[in-house]
Amino acid sequence: MFTQSKNIDTAFRHIKKFSLLLVTGCFLLCGFVLYKSYELSVRVQDKIYILAGDKAMEAYAAKRKDNIEVEARSHITIFHEDFFTLDPDEKVINANITKALYLSDGSAKRQYDNLKETSYYSGIISGNISQQISIDSIAINIKSEPYLFHCYATIRIIRPNSVVTRNLITQGYLRNTSRSDHNPHGFLIEKWETIENKDIKTESR
Repeated sequence: MFTQSKNIDTAFRHIKKFSLLLVTGCFLLCGFVLYKSYELSVRVQDKIYILAGDKAMEAYAAKRKDNIEVEARSHITIFHEDFFTLDPDEKVINANITKALYLSDGSAKRQYDNLKETSYYSGIISGNISQQISIDSIAINIKSEPYLFHCYATIRIIRPNSVVTRNLITQGYLRNTSRSDHNPHGFLIEKWETIENKDIKTESR
């Protein structure tokens, strides 16, 4: 009688331990599944598809801080290309300058106004002159905002009878702003100035 009761008590303890282990295992399994599901959903949200014609290309979203230097260089490059790429067409000049001014503060507008007052753009149009810029390098300090940068570039001024090559160095600061259609990188160039803009060589055409 006592032996049977002892066996029942032992079996009950075993069942109790087994039940606790089973419940604990279920909780751990549920936690693991929830964690992996969340991890997968985060990865899926970072994945985007870009449609190019009839093809879908896979891309991954990244935090701004991961690409800040790349975006900053691209912003500076686009600004300088828009500001300094000129052709003897008033509409082309106005379109390029307008796009450039969206990427900068009043310092760029002042340089544009100064050039306009000296009839620089009128000379481009009347002289059938084209101006092209090639960015050589961009040095930028992203350790503290606003970010100081120096842009080193070469300008080619193509006239009917000659091609003038000029060395251009500019500097300014970048600060973060909201992204928009006109400013996709979300930067604004401030205190922009030309440090050097001198002729290197002149070639006959």
